[in-house]
Amino acid sequence: MSTGTAPLAHEQRTGHEKGLSKGSVGLLGSVVIGVSTIAPAYTLSGALGPTAAAVGTHLPAILLVGFVPMLLVAVGYRQLNRAMPDSGTTFTWVSKAFGPWVGWMGSWGLLAATILVLSNLAGIAVDFFYLAIAQITGNDAIAELTRNVPVNVATCLAFVAVAAWISYRGMEATKVVQYVLVVFQLLVLLWFAAAAFGHVAGGTAFDGLAVRAEWFNPFGVETFSAFAAGVSLSVFIYWGWDVVLTLNEESKDSATGPGRSAIATILVIVALYMAVSLAVLSYSGVGAAELGLGNEDIQENVFAALAGPVMGPFAILMSLAVLSSSAASLQSTMISPARTMLAMGHYGALPAKYARITSRFQSPGYATIAAAVIASVFYAVMRVVSENVLWDTITTLGMMVCFYYGVTALACVWYFRRDAFRTAKAFLTKFLAPLLGGILLLVFFVQTSYDSMDPEYGSGSSIGGVGLVFVLGVGMLLLGIVVMLVQYRRNPSFFRERFETTELPVLD
Repeated sequence: MSTGTAPLAHEQRTGHEKGLSKGSVGLLGSVVIGVSTIAPAYTLSGALGPTAAAVGTHLPAILLVGFVPMLLVAVGYRQLNRAMPDSGTTFTWVSKAFGPWVGWMGSWGLLAATILVLSNLAGIAVDFFYLAIAQITGNDAIAELTRNVPVNVATCLAFVAVAAWISYRGMEATKVVQYVLVVFQLLVLLWFAAAAFGHVAGGTAFDGLAVRAEWFNPFGVETFSAFAAGVSLSVFIYWGWDVVLTLNEESKDSATGPGRSAIATILVIVALYMAVSLAVLSYSGVGAAELGLGNEDIQENVFAALAGPVMGPFAILMSLAVLSSSAASLQSTMISPARTMLAMGHYGALPAKYARITSRFQSPGYATIAAAVIASVFYAVMRVVSENVLWDTITTLGMMVCFYYGVTALACVWYFRRDAFRTAKAFLTKFLAPLLGGILLLVFFVQTSYDSMDPEYGSGSSIGGVGLVFVLGVGMLLLGIVVMLVQYRRNPSFFRERFETTELPVLD
């Protein structure tokens, strides 16, 4: 690893070049990495059941509603990237719009979210790793190894180490791995959907419902609570598309390519979600018996219950697909925190060592290792303390994502406030879309924070009569403030000077 000094203070604030490998990622490669980070096979397996239980046959409508704020925010991200293609994304853009203090906390939200999800992805990968081996060998006892804490933690650390090693070797190594894993999981999901529809058409499905137009009507959801649950779900199932923006300095067209990739990634995901959700809903229905989506016994892992009846002897492929989905996402998700910390080190918001670039692979080597170590320690501690604590981190993840997505979207509105009203297109893309998306997500952040104070929220765990999800979420933000103040004492110049980046002209 190169240990050269970080950029000088003046260079930190006037240039965004950080030594990353330029032009190493094209549109297709970027979309593949974006889809990988979202992890559709892993996400759908755990999300379809609870959502259908809340909204019934209006599952497709809720998935479409959840897609809207993500698209609105992505429009704002695209405009910011066109003006400032910088791997720091939220950190750089929010610092430019609102100042270094808000920018630092916005980036902390991103870092906290990615570290939380890295630990959970590693845990899911471990579960399906041993499940797949058990299915292949026919030895059910192997699947129980995941409940052995020492074995579980050791396997998890091995997964994180491999993911970090691939990320450390740069984007070329990352792309090769991602193409294989993403294509495999997409093919299996489409195979599953086609097989489910085949059972419906042949009269052999469990419930066998015909697709109806009313399934797509969000106003048919009976209560606002159920509707809000759908919006909450969207944060989890769509999150991850913004990783393609952190690749802007490594993209072939840094100003416009990543923005197109972000929009394309979201569109691909919503189309895939529609196909699979309609197939599952048609096959299983929403009843509480056996294979119905309302059955609580199958909701944690819908595909584990349905793969056999739907795919027959090829059910093992679904376990491998979910395993590859979580493993691929574990590796691709590491891209975002590494490049965010790289940018923070480059501009002086973190110690200079975070700005180190590997001379051989042109990747953020130190930041990648740091992200892997932090995620590993967090997972090991949480897994030893309680499995419920680890599950509650998923809900905490939603809070962090709403926070930094919302702040970044509003940064777009403020940054372009002087020219957003010059044309109708500028008004829609630089003001209205990011404003609506940002407000929606920040309102949800506040609402979730309030609701999570209830001890019954999430897993039902609490500390001192306060819900564990609230303690984790607020604790994360308070920790961010403490770390920020420590860094202020170490390098006050970043927080005192006006934050600058090299800007490119933005064409309407």
